[in-house]
Amino acid sequence: MPDFETVLYEIPAPGVARITQNRPEARNAQNYQLTYDLNAAFDAAAADESVKVIILAGAGPHFSAGHDLRGGGPPLSSYPTVGTWREFGKKGAEGYMAVEEEIYLGMCRRWRNIPKPTIAQVQGKCIAGGLMLAWVCDLIVASDDAMFSDPVVQMGVCGVEYFAHPWELGARKAKEMLFTADWVTAQDAYRLGMVNHVVPRDELENFTLDLAKKIAEKPSFALKLAKEAVNQTLEAQGQWQAMLAVFNLHQLAHSHNQELYGMRIDPSGIPGAVRRQ
Repeated sequence: MPDFETVLYEIPAPGVARITQNRPEARNAQNYQLTYDLNAAFDAAAADESVKVIILAGAGPHFSAGHDLRGGGPPLSSYPTVGTWREFGKKGAEGYMAVEEEIYLGMCRRWRNIPKPTIAQVQGKCIAGGLMLAWVCDLIVASDDAMFSDPVVQMGVCGVEYFAHPWELGARKAKEMLFTADWVTAQDAYRLGMVNHVVPRDELENFTLDLAKKIAEKPSFALKLAKEAVNQTLEAQGQWQAMLAVFNLHQLAHSHNQELYGMRIDPSGIPGAVRRQ
C-alpha cells in the first residue's frame, strides 16, 4: 500500500481507493507536500487495475481550508514537478505564473481527467482551494453541515485558479459567491446541482463508500467512456478555454496587487478571510 507524508491511502472495499488529506491540524490546508502527495496518490489509484472508483476525503472536522498561505517548507523545485512550465524562480509575473500553472491549474486539470470515477466526500468547511479539490471530482457527497466559500475577491483576486464557478453554481450564484464571500450551504449546493447528495455527518463515510461500491460494479471501460463523454461535452461548451482565460485574469490580479502592496494579494482582505474560516 502506498505511504505518503500528508495523505492516507487505503482500499476500503474491492474496486475502491480512498485518498484522505491528512493535515487536520491545519484544516487540510494545501501546502506543496500535500499537493504532491495527492498527485502521487491519484497516480497510484489510476495505475492500479483493481481500482475502479476513487474517493477523496479529508481527515478531521473540515474537508479543506484551501491553499496554505503561511508558506514555509522546501521550495517548489524540490518536488517532482509534473508540468513543463517550471523556472519557478523567474522574477516578476513569469515565475509565479509558472508556480500556479504547476500546483493549481495543472494539477486540477490532471486530477479532473483521471479516467476513473472520483467522488469528493466533503464535511465541514470547504474554502477556496478546497473547492477546486471537490470540483475536479465527478461526484460530491456532502455532510449536512458542509459549507462552501470562495473569499478570494476579498483579497483582491477574481477567484480561485481552477475557475469552475459558473458550471458548478450557475452564473448568478457564482457571482454572488464571489462578490459577497458568503457561505453556500450544503443544502443550497444540492439545490443548485453542485452537490449530488447531502447526508447526516455521521453517515457521510458509509454513504460515500456505498455509492462508490455501487459504481464499482459497472464495467471499468464503460465507466471511463461515460466520464469522457460528459467531460468532452463540457469541453465542447468551452469550459477549459474559459478557465484558461480566467487563469490569465487571476495572474493580472496578482501582478496588480504586487505593484500596489508589494505582495500578490490585497493584505486588507486577509483578516476578514481568515475570520471566515
